[in-house]
Amino acid sequence: MSNSAADPWVRRSADPKLDRVMISPEGVPLNVSIAAAGARAGALALDIVIIGALIIGVSLLGFLVFLGMDSAFGTDTLNQASPLMNVVVIIWIIAVFLFRNAYFLYFELGDRAATWGKRAVGIRVAARDGGRLTAEAVIARNIVRDIELFLPLVFMTSGEASGSMTDFTAWAGLMWVLMFLLFPLFNRDRLRCGDLIAGTWVIQSNRRKLGTLVAPAPQMTVDEQTGTTTGSRYQFSEADLSVYGEYELQTLENVLRTGSDDALETVAASICAKIGWEPGSGDERAFLEAYYTALRAKLERGMRFGKRRKDKFSEETGRS
Repeated sequence: MSNSAADPWVRRSADPKLDRVMISPEGVPLNVSIAAAGARAGALALDIVIIGALIIGVSLLGFLVFLGMDSAFGTDTLNQASPLMNVVVIIWIIAVFLFRNAYFLYFELGDRAATWGKRAVGIRVAARDGGRLTAEAVIARNIVRDIELFLPLVFMTSGEASGSMTDFTAWAGLMWVLMFLLFPLFNRDRLRCGDLIAGTWVIQSNRRKLGTLVAPAPQMTVDEQTGTTTGSRYQFSEADLSVYGEYELQTLENVLRTGSDDALETVAASICAKIGWEPGSGDERAFLEAYYTALRAKLERGMRFGKRRKDKFSEETGRS
């Protein structure tokens, strides 16, 4: 396993107790830092403010539309007894539910795996097994958030508005919310219940633009007996390079910078198996540096034409 202290690219947390090593599906150790509870709380607060602003904006827009309808047709659409008004209220409730859930799902399923609030504080969602963050995991963690936070808050708000809220129900609802909000403080990985169920965690974001990635240039060595140049003899076809994306490129760069001999052998064997090559022995670094250079050139070439590929599981996206 590589020495994480020697890796200049790894963002270390202020609290060393939050530093972790995550093993990727290729068997490569990756250094990550768990997001602090304060960062998660700040991100959630920002997201709630953003969702509230979106709901208020859409509500005001709908209100102005119905005012225009009343003025144009001389009706009393906004009368509480109006059948159309009842339909509007139902639509508004559904819209609030969709805003609340679609917001988290849309952004956490995106390339950054982070909502606007998480991006602001520099954290993101990741799969604890080091694999791809799946839609099932994101849906699961956000359904549980409804149970943890939103449903109790809606229950207390509606009870207070209708005058049916008692002291017991108010305290019970508050304790329910606090219990789940404070849950991350009582486990070492700062997991909320949704993370436990979905197999996710929230880590400090350490994403870099493809253009800022730098790896050592392939080392050219000449065999004195045969005159053969190594490091330049690897030629990869388009199919060989099409099996990976930006995530794998970043992982490969991390291995080249910090990797032990075992890590180099593991990754080289994994790539060879993926592209159908016969793995050699003793020349793993030269092979990986050549593959890195070729893969990066392909991805950068695609970016110039507006095409990007996030990882090996995704298709190339962008304009054709």
